[in-house]
Amino acid sequence: MRYAVSHKTTLAYAAPVRLAQFNVRLRPAAWPGQVVSDYALTVDPQPARISEGDGSYYVNEARFGLQEAIERLTIESRFTVEREDAPFLFSDEKGPALNDLREKAMALPDLSALGPASYSFASPIAVAEHEIALWAANHLDEAMPVMEAGRTLMEAIHSEFTFDARATATDTAPIEAFRNRHGVCQDFTHVMIIAARARGIPAAYVSGYLRTIPPEGKARLVGADAMHAWVNLWCGETLGWVGFDPTNNKLADADHILVGMGRDYSDVAPLDGTFRGNSEQTMFYAVDVAPLDASPPA
Repeated sequence: MRYAVSHKTTLAYAAPVRLAQFNVRLRPAAWPGQVVSDYALTVDPQPARISEGDGSYYVNEARFGLQEAIERLTIESRFTVEREDAPFLFSDEKGPALNDLREKAMALPDLSALGPASYSFASPIAVAEHEIALWAANHLDEAMPVMEAGRTLMEAIHSEFTFDARATATDTAPIEAFRNRHGVCQDFTHVMIIAARARGIPAAYVSGYLRTIPPEGKARLVGADAMHAWVNLWCGETLGWVGFDPTNNKLADADHILVGMGRDYSDVAPLDGTFRGNSEQTMFYAVDVAPLDASPPA
C-alpha cells in the first residue's frame, strides 16, 4: 500500500511567549517493509535554522528555536510512504519461550537503539506496576512461546478494556487506565509494555499512523485521523521486533506506518519543548492518511 500522510499541529498561546525551543519527531524512521519519500517539514513562523538528527532512541528528531515572541505556531509534516506486510505475518515461527527470552535479550551484544536490552526495564512512563504484573502472570506462563504470549496479552487488553477518548489524557498514568479499564491506544500500549516487561519480554512503544477505513458508503474525513500507538515485542533473533496492536487486536501490518520506537511515549512524543512565559497553551492537530493505490481497500 502507498499512502500520502500529512500531520498539521497548531499551537496557540493566550499571551506572547519568548525563546521557544521545540523538538519534532514526525519523520518516519527506517523500518523493514517501509519506504518513505518526499518528506517535508514546514514551520510558521519560520525559524532561522532547523537541525535534524537522531533522537534518544529509534526516532528522528528535528530541533529549532524561535527568538521572537509568538502567539501562534504551525508545524506541518508531509510524506509519501510505501508499506508492505512484514514477513512475520506469514510465518509459523513462534520464537523462544519466555523462560529463555530474557536471557537471550541480555546476552545479545547490541547496545544500539534497536537492542532489546534497552527495552527490558522500567522507563519514565512505563514504570513497574505490581497490579499489572500480577494480571500478566494470570495470562502467561514461562513455557509459552513469545509470539503466543504477545497475542495473549494483546487479546486480553482488547477484550477487557474499553476504548474511550474522554477517559484519559496524555499525562494519565498507565496504572489509572489499567484500573479503570478505559483509555486510548497510548494507554493500552503502556499497559501491554509494563505487562510484557514484567514477564521478561523486551517491549517498546511505537508511535505512528494507521490507515482508517470509513464505514461502507461513507466518505473519508480528511484530517480526522490521529497518530496511533502500538507495541513492538522483541521475539528473538530470528523474528526480531514484531508489532502488536492491542487497540485493534491485530499484528502490525501494511496499514501501520512506523514513525519512531522508544521505551514509552516520552521518547517518541511528536512534539515537545520549552518557552519563556506562563501563558496557557492550546494544541490543535489534523492528521490524514490517504491511500494512493487505485484498488479499493479489502
